Amino acid sequence: MSPIKRKFSEVLHEWVEVFMHRSMRDSMLFWKESGLSFPQISTLMRLHYRGACGVSDVGGHLGVTLPAASQMVDKLAQQGLLERAEDPHDRRAKQLTLTTKGTALVQKSLDARRRWLEDLVNALSADEQAEIADALTMLTEAAREIDPQKVSG
Repeated sequence: MSPIKRKFSEVLHEWVEVFMHRSMRDSMLFWKESGLSFPQISTLMRLHYRGACGVSDVGGHLGVTLPAASQMVDKLAQQGLLERAEDPHDRRAKQLTLTTKGTALVQKSLDARRRWLEDLVNALSADEQAEIADALTMLTEAAREIDPQKVSG
């Protein structure tokens, strides 16, 4: 590996570690205060990012049985975080969606995770921000080319 590639790889790994640590720490603190389990959080985030789905989709997403997914969905529905509606394509099936309360909770979580980015932005000069924005745009485009279905906006 060339010295430039090695240096870039080291810097990129370091940034990913710092970013993930800080992002996850802030998210985990928020979710811990919410009293929700990781599977519940994951379900709410799945609904937020991918939209309505069935209980079997939740089970597949979490790698759990349909009865386990159904039980967890029941608890989230009882808390008013998601609701079940009739699937327009199959009246026997139910589609899960976030409620206004569920959407607000997810948004608060995302805000908590992103708050430190504002501090980071404020710590950099306008020229540094522009330079980094250009570099991150190139990095994002390269990541999407490598795996366009898994890295989306």
